[in-house]
Amino acid sequence: MGAQTDTRSRIQEVALQLFTEQGYEATSLREIAEALNVTKAALYYHFKTKDDIVASLMEDRLKSLDALISWAKDQPRTAETRRELVRRYSVDMTRCGDHEVMRFLERNQTALRGHGKAEMMRARMTTILSVLCDTDDPLDIKLRRSMAVFSMHAVWFVLREEKVTDEERSEAALKVALDLIESAEEQDAREDG
Repeated sequence: MGAQTDTRSRIQEVALQLFTEQGYEATSLREIAEALNVTKAALYYHFKTKDDIVASLMEDRLKSLDALISWAKDQPRTAETRRELVRRYSVDMTRCGDHEVMRFLERNQTALRGHGKAEMMRARMTTILSVLCDTDDPLDIKLRRSMAVFSMHAVWFVLREEKVTDEERSEAALKVALDLIESAEEQDAREDG
């Protein structure tokens, strides 16, 4: 089972790289097989179509988001919970390689429009934002809390040419995200006080 899992993961990794660099529509299964130095039959053993590969990538991301949402919904709606949610989101983005999936999605929006799994991911992001923001929060507080999450995405897109390690990139994004959460908490306290 271990070798099959390794092969599956390697297919996902190579396909993700090619889909991101060349575009989903411009990448064929043959190219993925060639990049892996395997036959198309070997590739078909794990994935019958490009869409199967994409679905598997998104399923992995959805599992990460579902675990985070499940944890967050069991927590009190406090400033510390919001900070911890942002910290955990940052870990998932970096450790699980979720930032690569997000980069792929960003670069292939047109090709994936209406894809069921992509819609599910949007719904999960909406849920995460609803955990960070209360319905009666002023607009500027909602925006700061929401931007905290999106800053962890932006660091992989906006600053991709910077010569830094993934760890440095992730640390910078987390710092900005926590600063945004903290400024929202300070604003919220001033308005309540």
